[in-house]
Amino acid sequence: MHAITDPLAIDLSDVTKRFGATVALDGASFRVKRGAVHALLGENGAGKSTTVKLLSGLIQPDTGSIRVMGHDVSMRGPKDAHRAGVQTAFQEMTLVRDLTVAQNLLMSYEPVGFLGRIRRKEAQHQASEWLEKLELSDVRPGAYIRDLSLPVRQKIEIAKAIVRGPQVLLLDEPTSALSGADVAWLSRRIDEMKAKGVTFVFISHRMQEVREFCDSLTVYRNGRDVGAFDTKDISDDEVIRLVIGRSIEAKYPPKVATVKEDAVPAIEARNIRVDGVVTDFDLTLKPGEVHGIAALQGMGQRELFEALFGATYIDDGEIRIDGKPVTLTSTADSLKAGVSTSFLPEDRKTEGLFLRLPGGENVSLPVIGRYSRFGLIDRKREQAAITQSLAQMEVNPRALYKPCLSFSGGNQQKIAMAKWLLTQSRVWLMFDPTRGIDVGTKHQIFVLMRAFAAAGGAVLFYSTDVPELVNVCDRVSVMYRGRNVGELSGDALTEETVMRKMLSS
Repeated sequence: MHAITDPLAIDLSDVTKRFGATVALDGASFRVKRGAVHALLGENGAGKSTTVKLLSGLIQPDTGSIRVMGHDVSMRGPKDAHRAGVQTAFQEMTLVRDLTVAQNLLMSYEPVGFLGRIRRKEAQHQASEWLEKLELSDVRPGAYIRDLSLPVRQKIEIAKAIVRGPQVLLLDEPTSALSGADVAWLSRRIDEMKAKGVTFVFISHRMQEVREFCDSLTVYRNGRDVGAFDTKDISDDEVIRLVIGRSIEAKYPPKVATVKEDAVPAIEARNIRVDGVVTDFDLTLKPGEVHGIAALQGMGQRELFEALFGATYIDDGEIRIDGKPVTLTSTADSLKAGVSTSFLPEDRKTEGLFLRLPGGENVSLPVIGRYSRFGLIDRKREQAAITQSLAQMEVNPRALYKPCLSFSGGNQQKIAMAKWLLTQSRVWLMFDPTRGIDVGTKHQIFVLMRAFAAAGGAVLFYSTDVPELVNVCDRVSVMYRGRNVGELSGDALTEETVMRKMLSS
């Protein structure tokens, strides 16, 4: 039995949790020292999110015990977790889109007056003070969450947890929507709170950040803990072997020259302007090519991808597909164009999938007309095609009939990719597709991208992770304030040259 002077902030012992026939945690143990920044690593579906939900009071274990700050706890809801000193910043954010920043930041912790009425002016003042203190003074307390970019929403999610004064802060993929200066912002917050004795659990798939932020780490595989180490005592290769249960010969597949230089470009953009954000942008995407887009946050990359997909109107300029000028007024136009175009968005839960529908219905949705005749769907033919697409992405066959929300983030991303495999597109637009997914799934996506290019397809690929762009792409265009400020390839394509161009253009 631990004493109150227990050096552990978190002690999960032999915890089991089942969801129907699925065993999410199978006798797992997880221990974190007080004041540490401790990484929890594993493939999507390994049990990380289940552990976070247990510690957040959202679910309860079937068996096993949980101790927080030396005390046995039985958390029946988030309020119990808050009383135990545990706060969580989720990757799939808990912010209310139709409320303001101030309302989200102080939710359940607002200053109240007579008869429990919220003192609005005081709440607004408190929110302003917190935003200033947390280096978020450029965010208006009265701004609605729905109007903020994904990185800003992620920082507000983290700020909300900090405002509540936790002893233990769980960060679930906190950098998946962040890049550059935003990651540095998070680093400062961690340093400030660690100096005050706060304990962190840091879930990430980016080993570079694990090494930068974390003192120690635990690896989960198939619902079990398979090792705990000081970060300095284990190599990246050893971590990968523990995470996936095997070694990956290379983190990135080899680049094989498949670009068809003399072929008609799959997509050309000439002097396009979009929403006053993309200005006179030029791009040539060739068959057989994986072409990267590198940019700091807010440089027009999202608007560029949406315009090429037909989700946003272009104000000026020309787009050519297979050498022919096209007018894309909708996503249907993009799918019906001479070369149909697939778009994989950064936020799969709100933009890539209908979470309450089965995976099978999501996969066939863009091309359902292909399996219809006289208004009737040939279910047998449709399901055969869906099954083949899911198998290619190595998704469990039950995704055919199970709702997408019952799958882990990585498997949801695979379902989103299976959807575009079924369209038999010749162009893929992939907007930060590896956000928040594990190393094994990332490798699988990279292999698929290179195989698609080798077969004559063309990929336009944006990532917040510069090493991914450098190691996967044949060429990288750097985007700055809506313009293509240079292309890098061959020996000139290095992390240093990309970063220098991103920062100094």
